[in-house]
Amino acid sequence: MHSLRSLSLSFSGVLLALFLVAPWYSAQANAATTSSKISAKKAIKAASKTTGTTGTLKTTSSRKPAKVKTSASANKPTRLVRSGAVVGGTAAAGVAGAAGAVALVNSKAGVRDADAENRLIAIYRLIGQRHNRQALEQASQLVRDNPNFQLAQLVYGDLLNSQVRPVRTLGDVPPGSSKPATEALAELREESQLRLKALRDRPPQGTLPSQFIALAPSSRHAIAIDTSRSRLYLFENSSTGLHLVADFYISIGKLGAEKNTEGDKRTPLGIYFITSNLDPKKLTNFYGSGALPINYPNPLDQSRGKTGSGIWLHGTPPEQFSRAPRASDGCVVLANPDLERLIRTVQVRTTPVVIAQSLQWQPPRTVASHNEAFAATLARWQQTKSSGDLSKMLNFYTADFRSQDKTLVQWTPTLRQEMERIQGRTITLKDVSYLHWTDAADTMVVTFGEVIEGMRTGTVKRQYWIRQGPQWKIFFEGVIG
Repeated sequence: MHSLRSLSLSFSGVLLALFLVAPWYSAQANAATTSSKISAKKAIKAASKTTGTTGTLKTTSSRKPAKVKTSASANKPTRLVRSGAVVGGTAAAGVAGAAGAVALVNSKAGVRDADAENRLIAIYRLIGQRHNRQALEQASQLVRDNPNFQLAQLVYGDLLNSQVRPVRTLGDVPPGSSKPATEALAELREESQLRLKALRDRPPQGTLPSQFIALAPSSRHAIAIDTSRSRLYLFENSSTGLHLVADFYISIGKLGAEKNTEGDKRTPLGIYFITSNLDPKKLTNFYGSGALPINYPNPLDQSRGKTGSGIWLHGTPPEQFSRAPRASDGCVVLANPDLERLIRTVQVRTTPVVIAQSLQWQPPRTVASHNEAFAATLARWQQTKSSGDLSKMLNFYTADFRSQDKTLVQWTPTLRQEMERIQGRTITLKDVSYLHWTDAADTMVVTFGEVIEGMRTGTVKRQYWIRQGPQWKIFFEGVIG
């Protein structure tokens, strides 16, 4: 019995659990009978008849569930279309992201978020347990349900190939494949490695990304993205705090993370918020099930001179299930079932999206301790604003402060009017959220409702604070609701 944790690395660092936990594969292939060889060859020949065109996948496989015969000739793997390459013999085409428990999921009509990836991992486990017939049956069913699931197609093709010859690597195509085909396989191997690693190396139980200091009850969910793992984590905010409820495979920019300029094909790093939910009917098929734009460049990005726009969380075209780990122009791309889960879950303006090179997971008490010194500073800001002392109030703001397109000098009249309206009454900060970002500087993003004593409602504000020596100061403040 082999567990997911026993899966190993091989062949250019790719996680090839399929072969490393099941060395019987090669031996079985060498011992295959002549009739088995002929059956597998027929299956591969059938695959080569499948029509493939650059950027799309056409397959003769039915989406309807069907019983799988043990003879390989009963199975018709498709061909891989990725990055303009068509790989004959072993199959392939797109992949869904997902996460959580690794369990064998029975095939059902339609695709749930997390289902396809969990079923693929279950196939790996069956192979590790030497249940090769069940693995082949489950792989066949999985590719029937998801004809554009590239990694599933690749494993399915290798299972068929293993009946006639030793299979030494994921996507073990015959020698002499074209350079585009080799590149496409390399992308799939990297994707396989990232998916398995994310499911094997789970975040420690009871921990949170260090950026989530405190989240107001009005923010019912939060998102954290680890670009080094190609993984998105979805949290639910309950009365007992944040809890991880799902995670998904993602693609990021072609040139990696840390966006700086327009068109650099990188995904930004920082703390962002979902700004809208775009109707898929008004988008091209390229974006799949829809899109969730984020507020890049945020005020910190702008203060650093970063440029660019149009960074979205979006889906994939109908002919794709997922994309290579680095395949977008800077957006975060999910499989359509996974994006649909986010669309049903998140809230515009209140759902934070943390994008980090590598998430640091810490116990909630450790995370909350980072807020103690800052919370005292915010309390002093609150008291000073209630006092009506404008000169003291201005000491909380940096010299290069901005509020939208206004400098501190230009914005000061607005602050004066707010303080005059307060007239010495107490102001209360409600639904306060703290998000902490650390890179070359220490930044705190604070969102709260500002309510004046005697009033039932107030304005919702967002501030960006930066640590300057021992002091925290505001370099951006704006009304968001």
